[in-house]
Amino acid sequence: MGLEEEIQELEDEIASTPYNKSTESHIGRLKSKLAEKKEKLDQQSGSGGGGGYSVEKHGDATVALVGFPSVGKSTLLNALTNADSETGAYEFTTLDVHPGMLKHKGADIQILDVPGLIEGAAGGRGGGKEVLSVVRTADLIVFLVSVFEIEQYDRLREELYANKIRLDKQPPRVSIRKKAKDGLSVTSSVDLDLDEETVKDVLREHGYINADVTIGEQVDLDRLIDGVMDNRVYLPSIVTVNKADLIEPDYLPTVNADLEERGIDPEEAIFISAEKEKGLDGLVERLWEELGLIRIYMDKPGRGVDYEEPLILREGDTVDDACRKLGGSFDDRFRFARVSGPSAKHDEQQVGRDHELADEDVLRIVARR
Repeated sequence: MGLEEEIQELEDEIASTPYNKSTESHIGRLKSKLAEKKEKLDQQSGSGGGGGYSVEKHGDATVALVGFPSVGKSTLLNALTNADSETGAYEFTTLDVHPGMLKHKGADIQILDVPGLIEGAAGGRGGGKEVLSVVRTADLIVFLVSVFEIEQYDRLREELYANKIRLDKQPPRVSIRKKAKDGLSVTSSVDLDLDEETVKDVLREHGYINADVTIGEQVDLDRLIDGVMDNRVYLPSIVTVNKADLIEPDYLPTVNADLEERGIDPEEAIFISAEKEKGLDGLVERLWEELGLIRIYMDKPGRGVDYEEPLILREGDTVDDACRKLGGSFDDRFRFARVSGPSAKHDEQQVGRDHELADEDVLRIVARR
């Protein structure tokens, strides 16, 4: 029996087994075996030498446009950036990954128009695995769905989940420390719904015999397995609804109901018309917010403050991060920095490497000669 048949058998058994306390450990073992076999199949597929997509990351952040064929990704890319992605009113126009650069508030945001995803992409249909491998490298995923086909969102999320992409979540707080003997020890800071033996069974299926396991949050079987595996990618996402110019007033409640059914607040979704270039300013501002980018204006000796080309960092970044991005000899020659702006207690505050910067701070680095 090949791997694909074994995977199908496991999926069928999981689907047919009722979940309760008496079957929890069994289902945990099945799901662990399934994860391992899918991983093995992915490794075999990846070693076949076939062609794929390779896009070098440029700029300050990367955004992937994810949607089904002909939803308007290429049109949106062309409207947002300097790209020239072929567009057409038929499916599968985009056969390769097209990057474009959006310039906003001094930042260079790379937008990737990836080939339209179809059902079964995670299993390899339509070159799906290659497409999804590009999506995994992005900093933010933008779902683009048609206003008349909101249900596309369900299938897109399923394909990303099947390719180990976890959306709008933090990694589970599960840590595993191997040891030489004494078996498995489970410590939790919460009253776990999972039985301790179920946790141990999952660990054994993944090859852990002697280890200390610490769980810092409530987890179900899927989150536990995600915590054990080290190849999950955790990315933020937003939903953009295209062709909004075609919505009749009496159809809008249906659109909003479809969004709410999927846990999407209609007020949080971005309604646009890529073809008419409507709603794009709101989308760009949302990209900026979700990416958590901040502008740092450098005070350059003898030249004053450069407000035209800010240094682009991320929320939470420090003076040390600024030094690393600036490069050169700042790391070796750094003495201290002076900061004015939102993060400073007063103008020209003297700070060290660990000072956390904020949007529109003015930063001057004082270095040794």
